[in-house]
Amino acid sequence: MAADRLIVNTDSRESVSLNGTWHYILDPYETGFYNYRYKERSEGDPEAYWNRPVTKHRSERREHGYRAPYTLEVPGDWNSQDDTFTYYEGTVWYQRDFDRPQLGKNQRVFLYFGAVNYEAHVYLNGKKLGMHKGGFTPFNFEVPRDLLKEKDNFLVVKVDNKRHPDEIPTINTDWWNYGGITRDIKLVMTPDNFIQQYEIELDPAQDILTAKQENRFRISGNVTLDKAASSGAVTLAIPELGVEQRYPVTGSRLEFDLELEDLQLWSPKTPKLYNVSLTYNSEELADNIGFRKIETSGKKILLNGEPVFLRGIAIHEEIPQGVRRAHSEADAEQLLGWAKDLNANMVRLAHYPHNEQMTRLADKMGLLVWSEIPVYWTIDFGNDAVLDKAKAQLKEMIARDHNRASIVIWSVGNETPVSPVRTGFMKSLIDTARSLDDSRLISAALEVHYNPETNRVDDPLGAYTDIVSVNEYLGWYGGTPDMCRTANWEVAYDKPLFISETGAGAKSGFHADRETRWSEEYQQWYYEEQIKMLKRMPDNYSGVAPWILADFRSPKRNHPLYQQGWNRKGLIDEQGHKKKAFDVLKAYYGEIEKDADQ
Repeated sequence: MAADRLIVNTDSRESVSLNGTWHYILDPYETGFYNYRYKERSEGDPEAYWNRPVTKHRSERREHGYRAPYTLEVPGDWNSQDDTFTYYEGTVWYQRDFDRPQLGKNQRVFLYFGAVNYEAHVYLNGKKLGMHKGGFTPFNFEVPRDLLKEKDNFLVVKVDNKRHPDEIPTINTDWWNYGGITRDIKLVMTPDNFIQQYEIELDPAQDILTAKQENRFRISGNVTLDKAASSGAVTLAIPELGVEQRYPVTGSRLEFDLELEDLQLWSPKTPKLYNVSLTYNSEELADNIGFRKIETSGKKILLNGEPVFLRGIAIHEEIPQGVRRAHSEADAEQLLGWAKDLNANMVRLAHYPHNEQMTRLADKMGLLVWSEIPVYWTIDFGNDAVLDKAKAQLKEMIARDHNRASIVIWSVGNETPVSPVRTGFMKSLIDTARSLDDSRLISAALEVHYNPETNRVDDPLGAYTDIVSVNEYLGWYGGTPDMCRTANWEVAYDKPLFISETGAGAKSGFHADRETRWSEEYQQWYYEEQIKMLKRMPDNYSGVAPWILADFRSPKRNHPLYQQGWNRKGLIDEQGHKKKAFDVLKAYYGEIEKDADQ
């Protein structure tokens, strides 16, 4: 049983939060899922951990149970909540009771998860609702009304974060595999038929310069209902613009467009959001939507018809001070606040879709966003089932965030090794992304091999992306930073060039001369030489997003003095302190911003 079609904008719907304290069972042998012959247990098996462990007589045997002190907070990863879980990869059963919410006559109920890493099996009162794979995208299941009891509904989620070679991501990654119910979980109540998804945007086919000159902007959109309707209407309202349009419904989907005057376009300098509402079948969905156009023209990236330089920084969804997954609005404020302090106008949310708080706050703060699925390094590119899993995560990412003005780039992967099979796999993802959303740029972070003089970016995948993005670490993984002085760059494609990663490691507080690796002075020198090189890049150079904003946990980083299980390329350390290189990059971005204003 797969997840139902994704319901978007759940914060604007009637809902009941199921966040809070849950009981758990740590189950490394998956005893609650398989019997001793390693067959999946039957639904009514009293030994199955999705069934309430009740006994009618003291002689009866039960070998599982949910009770204190075995509790975990949701949302949250399990790794940061108890030392037992620090390195744990496997199955944990989550359980809590809840009472049935008040329901109208024809109301439906859905169980919505912001994300569960990685594989989730969901059971309610002993019945399986379904399963989902993918650790960073939302999903939901409908709850049959006759399954709900008035009191003490027994909800169980089997969460498994084991890595596998045929999953997305695969076994080999350079970040911590945080397990658990890592984002919000809620009951969502809807009318019998409801708006499942919607898209409202500046028409991507419109010539934006003409629209600005004539002060006439075309808005296009569509609404998808959960099921076909033979009558009724959807009402679109944008009060600030004097819009209230009623669109009759026949079928399960309607498309619309309208012309507007005096529209203020969204941009990093003026992140204007309009209150937009859609009403259907007594349910009103409210959203804050910005209108902008992102495109390329030859070697330039254009925002609202004007060249834009992406002053970026890469971010992991992690709060270093807590050594945990980020999930809350406060977490988003910290991470994106650090980016703004850097004079950045763009963030690369690596290497997976981040929580919805991040993208919604980026809208408000005026930060351009690169959002990515975890097709990372050594995916099994010849496996059609793996491609299907990647496409599923791509579709869920785009469905959730299609209305976020801040997102200007969908990325289909990072540092994938060149081969014809891989290129076919990645092109299929690019084609899928374009079929789902033609209003944004599509890219992928490519690798480069260093040469003493000219570094040529000619990955065949660059023929299919809208911008050519490359990760380069000249002076860290190749030579020393002074190699940047003679390095030149060229691109095989007449497209904008974006440096999607560059950086060097430094242990915060370790000071030495600039040639001493791991010192803050080496990292500072690295950025100084990189910036000098970037200032003489070819004219298609359109932005950079260094790696990375803050130090983050990684089991691959094992130097006993300088790493200790941390990737130290952050400009901010695990205590929230800024390293010397932070100010170097901040000053560079300040210069670019000042020049753009003149």
